[in-house]
Amino acid sequence: MKGAFTMAPGSSIVTVVPESDCGDDGLSEALGSIRLDVESSSKPWSTSLANVALSSLAGLNDLLECPVCTNSMRPPILQCPNGHTICSSCKHRVDNHCPTCRQELGNIRCLALEKVADQLQLPCKYQNMGCTEIHPYKNKLKHEELCRFRPYNCPYAGSECLITGDVPFLVSHLINDHKVDLHEGCTFNHRYVKPNPYEVENATWMLTVFKCFGQHFCLHFEAFLLGMAPVYMAFLRFMGEESEAQGFGYSLEVGGGGRKLTWQGTPRSIRDSHRKVRDSFDGLIIHRNMALFFSGGSRQELKLRVTGRIWREQGQ
Repeated sequence: MKGAFTMAPGSSIVTVVPESDCGDDGLSEALGSIRLDVESSSKPWSTSLANVALSSLAGLNDLLECPVCTNSMRPPILQCPNGHTICSSCKHRVDNHCPTCRQELGNIRCLALEKVADQLQLPCKYQNMGCTEIHPYKNKLKHEELCRFRPYNCPYAGSECLITGDVPFLVSHLINDHKVDLHEGCTFNHRYVKPNPYEVENATWMLTVFKCFGQHFCLHFEAFLLGMAPVYMAFLRFMGEESEAQGFGYSLEVGGGGRKLTWQGTPRSIRDSHRKVRDSFDGLIIHRNMALFFSGGSRQELKLRVTGRIWREQGQ
């Protein structure tokens, strides 16, 4: 990008901009004087943009942060008559009044701030989690929405858990906070028992975490209504990216009374929500009558044994 530059660690941007009402006159010359200055000190942003000084990259991000949604502002960036800025998508949320001074917003654009943003290249906000990519400001948010280093949502389906983090953190969270069992190995043999199999109101029954091939997998087993019919479903999710999940396969088997059902597939990434995987029926589905047949006895109690294994696909 012409005129784009990258911030060096500990650097700041210093420029002197002719006094204006955040307009575009004389901005090209002002932007041409932008330089990196390690020794400069921070000064506040003013309506006239005079002597703008950003002592750090954090200061620059603060300058471009919407005071309402706290996201980085993208053009069109609006300003009130007193020079306070806000992103256009938040205008209706504050009833067309500046959240800082309560002046009516109108449709005044801060062209100078938009120009400054257009000249910048910034590191991904997930750089402390391992991302090393640098993007033009206008593309930064789009990258961060899909960045492979962005935090994962908690995969526990038994409650609306809002915890996010990387895989090691979430594994510890599942064990300590949700009391989920962790098993080492690539094969499993689980028995699920429910005294009243006629109560299936979307109740998640079981989540177990497996560690094999140096990775972590979540085995889900639950009951829900498929239309009016109660069904039970088991499926596996991979604690990592979809591209990594493609390198593994798994199988599930349930049976009894000389009969069995088998499922084989690829684990889904925990980037896909538990509900999305469940509602796509991407797993072993057992209708209640079949489940009770596998349970044997009087069919008044559900007793299912689900076995399975995880393997690494060839060439991975």
